Amino acid sequence: MIARTLALTGIFGLLLLQWLWLGVIAPPGPGSPWIYVTFMCIPMLPSLVLLAQRQRSALLVGALAALLYFCHGVMVAMSEPPVRALALVEVALSVLVVVAASWNGLRSRFARKPAVSSD
Repeated sequence: MIARTLALTGIFGLLLLQWLWLGVIAPPGPGSPWIYVTFMCIPMLPSLVLLAQRQRSALLVGALAALLYFCHGVMVAMSEPPVRALALVEVALSVLVVVAASWNGLRSRFARKPAVSSD
């Protein structure tokens, strides 16, 4: 349950970060910043729809979208020093979503299996 809460927090945190980063704090280039914000939020929309429908696959889809945000954050952190802090926050939130969404599967995969006795 904690892993699900962390994953949901990370998903909504990534969306909020996009709105703040591209819409308010450091809008990129010419044109309306809200076009950039909308474009950057599109990968997370399927996860939000699945969350609204209470589908179990919502976190998986969110984690897959978080991998895109992870790549974006690493790329921006390496190439644009003025917004490096925002990019590293994006990377951290992405890692949080991926790890939290896969936590139950990892836990069951690496759980101790009972020893098989050879009678």
